[in-house]
Amino acid sequence: MKLRKKVTKKQTNQAGHLLQQLATMPAKLFQGTFRQQYGAVCFRYVGSGNAIEILVITTRESRRWAIPKGWPMKKKKPYRAAALEAWQEAGVRGRTRKKPIGRYTYLKWLDDGDVAPCIVDLFQIEVQSVSNDFKERGERVLAWVTPDEAARRVREIELKSILVEFKPQGARQPGDGPGG
Repeated sequence: MKLRKKVTKKQTNQAGHLLQQLATMPAKLFQGTFRQQYGAVCFRYVGSGNAIEILVITTRESRRWAIPKGWPMKKKKPYRAAALEAWQEAGVRGRTRKKPIGRYTYLKWLDDGDVAPCIVDLFQIEVQSVSNDFKERGERVLAWVTPDEAARRVREIELKSILVEFKPQGARQPGDGPGG
């Protein structure tokens, strides 16, 4: 038997409000101007086999589950921007793949109340260290979960697919990851 998470009235109102707002400005979705972001699929090996856990974090405002992500940064390559976001938002560092492992789209609420369609290129980070002292500590909840659970927690359909099917790229090195 599958348990369903109860959707709160606030979440329904937020989603409804977003759809209402988009209905008044459909050109935003169809003018082809997506904003770019870079995200990190942070993972670690658990146990002695190849089982992994993926890091999910809550957003600061709505407290929904997501992955570390952010805007491009001047003079930083996309994979480095993703790694910096992972550090600032979750206190994790590790080996970052330079090539994206996938991408997803979503609608982002901006500070001015506007909505922007975004495309997020994802970079794999094999986490090797975790710190309790990072920029956004106390502003987010962090959880290490199975790929299936990570997919259940996030809202974006494309991201769900990437997480549930995630297989680390590259060879695992002896001693990699916390406790390894």
